[in-house]
Amino acid sequence: MRGPVGLYVQQFRTSLASMLQYRASLVIWLIGHVVEPLIYLVVWSTVSRAHGGGVGGYETADFAAYFIVLMLVNHATYTWIMYEYEYRVRHGSLSFALLRPVHPIHADIADNISSKVITLPLILAAAGFLALIFRPAFHTIPWATAAFFPALLLAFLLRFLMEWVLALAAFWTTRVSAINQTYFVLALFLSGQMAPLTLLPRPVQFVATVLPFRWTTSFPVELLLGRLDWWQALIGLGAQAAWVVLFLFLLRLAWRAGVRVYSAVGA
Repeated sequence: MRGPVGLYVQQFRTSLASMLQYRASLVIWLIGHVVEPLIYLVVWSTVSRAHGGGVGGYETADFAAYFIVLMLVNHATYTWIMYEYEYRVRHGSLSFALLRPVHPIHADIADNISSKVITLPLILAAAGFLALIFRPAFHTIPWATAAFFPALLLAFLLRFLMEWVLALAAFWTTRVSAINQTYFVLALFLSGQMAPLTLLPRPVQFVATVLPFRWTTSFPVELLLGRLDWWQALIGLGAQAAWVVLFLFLLRLAWRAGVRVYSAVGA
């Protein structure tokens, strides 16, 4: 264990030093993480008040709780690898990573976690400020709160691995902006970011449940807010674990195949 632990300790030191050099970029990302759920919160709060204080089992205070928790879950699970991989392939920077004796994914994991550690106090402050303004109603259950933390970890792993696998399409297509945009539009609707999934049509809910999107975001939010029973929680944790295993397998296949065809474009 000393090898992997030592690797990550050193990588975290490097990543933290690097992230501190890009404080402005981190603040811009953070603003995006706050503004997007805030917009949906204002919209659904307005809709709720227009319908007498509730829509689809959510009252105005419930919408506040949902989108504040969603903001925190998004912060814990977001990645930016899909934005970067095209650049790495086109400009050849991936070549240097391939010369190292460890898989490049370890550096991405360390960079991702380092950015979260640096911005965590700010996102918590933003959540507290929004809570003072919108007065959320949190209906938490002790066992669900305890189950939330492994669910959040699995959600991070699932989202990270899924987006890393999709980013590897850059090995074959070079430009992947269309793939990225398609993915993010689907995630917006099917992961519960735009609205709680229970407010969407049943066919959309079914698709979100069958695909991995719900398990990356909506599931841990619903779990923390006490909207799931213990059986639904077990099914959700099992679904998350199954998707993580699947994407680990797909990542291994795609990486091996992609490296064989890789050539830096240089422009």
